[in-house]
Amino acid sequence: MYKIMLADDEGIVIDSLKFIIEKNFPDICQIESAKTGRKVIELAETFRPDIAVMDIQMPGINGIEAMKEISKMNRSTIFIVMSAYDKFDYAKEAINLGVLEYLNKPVDQARIVEVLKRAMAQIDEEKERRSQDLIIKEKLETVAPMIENNFIYTALFQDNYEDEIENFKNLLSIDKEYGFVIVLEWGDERDENHLTDAVGTGIKMQSYYKEIREVVKGFFDCVVGSVMANRIIIYVPYEKNAIEYNERIQIIEKTRTMIRKLRQYVDVRFRAGIGSVVRLMECSRSYEEGQRALRKSEGSVAHVDDLPVAVSYEDNYPIEEERRIFDMTGKGNENEALNAANRFFGWMIENYGDHIYDIKLKVLEFVLWAEHLAITEGGMEYHFLSRQDYLPSLLSLNTLDEVQQWFLTKIGAACRDVVQSKENQSFSSVERAKAYIEQRYNKDISLDEVSREVDISPYYFSKLFKEETGSNFIEYLTSLRINKAKQLISGSDMSMKEICTAVGYSDPNYFSRIFKKNVGVTPTEYKERQ
Repeated sequence: MYKIMLADDEGIVIDSLKFIIEKNFPDICQIESAKTGRKVIELAETFRPDIAVMDIQMPGINGIEAMKEISKMNRSTIFIVMSAYDKFDYAKEAINLGVLEYLNKPVDQARIVEVLKRAMAQIDEEKERRSQDLIIKEKLETVAPMIENNFIYTALFQDNYEDEIENFKNLLSIDKEYGFVIVLEWGDERDENHLTDAVGTGIKMQSYYKEIREVVKGFFDCVVGSVMANRIIIYVPYEKNAIEYNERIQIIEKTRTMIRKLRQYVDVRFRAGIGSVVRLMECSRSYEEGQRALRKSEGSVAHVDDLPVAVSYEDNYPIEEERRIFDMTGKGNENEALNAANRFFGWMIENYGDHIYDIKLKVLEFVLWAEHLAITEGGMEYHFLSRQDYLPSLLSLNTLDEVQQWFLTKIGAACRDVVQSKENQSFSSVERAKAYIEQRYNKDISLDEVSREVDISPYYFSKLFKEETGSNFIEYLTSLRINKAKQLISGSDMSMKEICTAVGYSDPNYFSRIFKKNVGVTPTEYKERQ
């Protein structure tokens, strides 16, 4: 049903248009009319037409001004102008208002029908577009919580997700590099600094997840995780790398109000711990701070910066560079770790260039911790006396350039140690697996058996083996068996059945098929060519 409004000060024109519309578009149009500009605007407000056929010259407010007012109320109305005034200024202004067609009276009936059909087609197209948008929105409403929960899980519990982070940012429309975490907790009763019955209330809250999610998003433009025991983790993107006092107070008060709103839906007690603002890649630290705020505070809402044990730094201390040095060292990213180390050293020279002894102490502190990370993250072997020359060497340096070079050399070495140690471990495990396969290829051997032998879970071993050899376990074992079979065919008098058994196959027909698939000919044909 199309709602059509006719606006003309001549009754005969309105009657003629009604006749044409009802004749050519029977039973699909609802028609209303008005004869003055003021009446047209009032009618449009209540009738909300899809199509408005407008005269320019009407008593009082003219048609152009009426269209302007109607557009403010209903931007989707399609205007068709019918006027006895063929003036360029009118036509130009009508076009600027988005008029579909400017018709000069008198107008042929066929022309009116053609323009109305075009308007109706435009309305149908817009309705279809809106319908598709609603379908997409409905689907997104179903998928969005899963995407958001995957983001939370990946960001907090996976070590390396640089390749995935851009996908998450695009999917969730996150355009900020910083953010903070709110840990929302609930329970029945308060017991010191935690709430009781985590399991029971966690199960109870599953049925209220949709309502909780809607309330939280009503207060924060955020990413909401799923229910985990008696908690939900919330990530709030933030435009700056630090939060000022007044902003912190506002966030705390907003969280308090949010908790009061949540209690209207379900009768449990809520608490919230808020972490500090961090880079998106470091939001696990904000999560840990939010947890600490819950543990250390007895209030319903606690911000980590309000805790008496909160760490504070002198003005302009480059804490982000410090964190990046160790984050990149732990990942073995030498280039990024050295860039951050250079920037931090530059800050020390700029602010404390006359205190070379203190700079040496800071450098030693960083190097020792970087090497600690290399040992723990890379799984290296620790030697107590491995650093016995560090202090004498550092004290003997006379210039800041020498100290900086010593600093960068040690940080770079720690990064390489992480990478090398992981590679050595992977190589060692795969080499032991290959040796075991070499010994037992002629037996009924499985991936589970080999992964157990090298003491690695089957899933991780499979991934590791493929990375190191370029082949999965079955491909590698099959290739080894076929090569052994080719050697036996060419260099022995064994029968095909004996060779089949000797390389680990119990079924000669299956052996023949596998051999042909990998070599291109059957074992017999291969023997005849030797």
